[in-house]
Amino acid sequence: MAKSTPLTLRQRTALGRAKRKHTHRTNLAIWQPKLRRADPLQLLADSMRGRVPALIPIKADRMATSPFGFFRGAVPVMAYDLSLVPNTGILSQLCGDAHVRNLGAFAAPNGRLVFDINDFDETIRGPFEWDVKRMATSLILAGREAGVNNTPCLEAARAFLASYHSAMHNFSRMPVLELAHYQVHRMHSVKPVSEIMRLAERATPLHNLETLTRPANKKSSKRIFKTMAPILNRIHGDLARAVLASLIPYAETLPPERRHFFAEYTPLDVSFKVVGTGSIGLRDYCVYMQGNGANDPLFLQVKEESRSAYASYLRHAPTHSHQGRRVVEGQRAMQFQSDPFLGWNTIEGRDFLVRQLNDHKAEVEMTELKAASLLEYATVCGETLARGHARSGDPGVIAGYIGASSRFDDAIATFADDYADQTEQDWKSFLNSQPNKFAKHTPRRSK
Repeated sequence: MAKSTPLTLRQRTALGRAKRKHTHRTNLAIWQPKLRRADPLQLLADSMRGRVPALIPIKADRMATSPFGFFRGAVPVMAYDLSLVPNTGILSQLCGDAHVRNLGAFAAPNGRLVFDINDFDETIRGPFEWDVKRMATSLILAGREAGVNNTPCLEAARAFLASYHSAMHNFSRMPVLELAHYQVHRMHSVKPVSEIMRLAERATPLHNLETLTRPANKKSSKRIFKTMAPILNRIHGDLARAVLASLIPYAETLPPERRHFFAEYTPLDVSFKVVGTGSIGLRDYCVYMQGNGANDPLFLQVKEESRSAYASYLRHAPTHSHQGRRVVEGQRAMQFQSDPFLGWNTIEGRDFLVRQLNDHKAEVEMTELKAASLLEYATVCGETLARGHARSGDPGVIAGYIGASSRFDDAIATFADDYADQTEQDWKSFLNSQPNKFAKHTPRRSK
C-alpha cells in the first residue's frame, strides 16, 4: 500500500488551530477543587498497592517535608485532576513527571555530559499540555520552597511558558534532521545548570565506588556494597541470583554494539537501594560490576516500573506489555541522547528498567532556585521540554494550537498558580490525616 503524502507545515498548523474549537486556549486555565470526586489521599494509598510495605513510611516522610516534596510523590493525584479538566487532544510523548528536579545532567553514549529530562517512570503518550502544566506548577512550588515571593515565582512560570512557546514555533519550522540533532545551548551561562554540570563532573564511577562500596575485609582487595539501612542493603541468596540472571535477557534489549561492551563486565555484588520520592516502595536493585580491572566499575540500576499513573485517564492509551520497555521507548523518544546501557528485564514476574546508576548524574539544588536563578532555569526548562515534545509529537500542530498570542501562556500560568495553591492544601491535608490513609503513618511536619 502506498504511503500517504505527509501534510505540509501550513496544513499541520491549521490542524492545531482547529483544535481550539474543541478546547479553547482559555479553558486550559480551569481548575476547581469541586471537580474532584475522589479523595486525593485515597488515590495515593491505592497507588501504593504492591509496593514494599516497610518502605512506604520513607515516602510519606519525604512527601511531608514541603508542598514541593508532596508534589513530587503525588503524580497519581495530578493525573486524576488533569483528567477532570479540558484537554487539547494533541498528543506527544509525555515525560509524565515534569518538574524542576527531573531535569539534570548525565553521561551520553559518547561520554560527554548532556542536560535533559532524566526521569520517565510515568511516560506515556498524552495531551502535550499535561507536561506543560506540571512543569509550570513545579516552578512555582520550587520557588516558594526556596523562599521566593509568589510574584517572582509566577514570573518564572511565565518565562518557562514563553520559552516553550517560542521554541515550539522554531521547532515547527526546522528541517526534520536538524530537529533530531538539536541541542539546547547556553547551558553554562545559566547558573543553576552550570552548577548541575559541575556536580555531574564529580559523579564518576570511581566516586560511586567509594560512596557505595567497601572492602570485603581487611585483607581482601575485593569490594562489596556498604550497608546503609534503610537506604542501601546488600542482598543474597535466591533474590540476588534472580537479579543477576535477569541481566542475560536484559542484554538482548541493548543494541548489538553495546551488548558487546556490556559483556566485558563481570557482576560482583547486588544491593537493594531506595531512590527518589515517587518511586519509593518499588523494588530497586543495584548491581556492582567490574570491567577492565578494579578501577573500571559499572553500577547498574535495576528499577521496578509500574503502570503509568496517566494510563487510566487516556481513552486510547496504548497497551504496554512490559512497563520497563514503555519507559525505555518513551525516554528514547524524548531525549536527544540516552544512557548507553538503557534496557529492560523481568524479575519474578515484575517489570524492570535497567540503566546506569548515577553515571555523572546530577540535578538542581532547591537552594539554587532564588528569584534570578529561578527565572534563568525556567527558560532552559521551557526549551528542553519543548524539544522533547517536538521530537515525539508534531511541533506544527502544537505551534498551531498555541498560536502567536499570549492566550495559551496566560491560561497555563493561571492554572499553575491555582494548582500550586491546591497542592499546598493537599499537603496540609496529608500532614493532618489521622491515621494517615497513605501509609498508616504520621509523617513528620516540616520545621
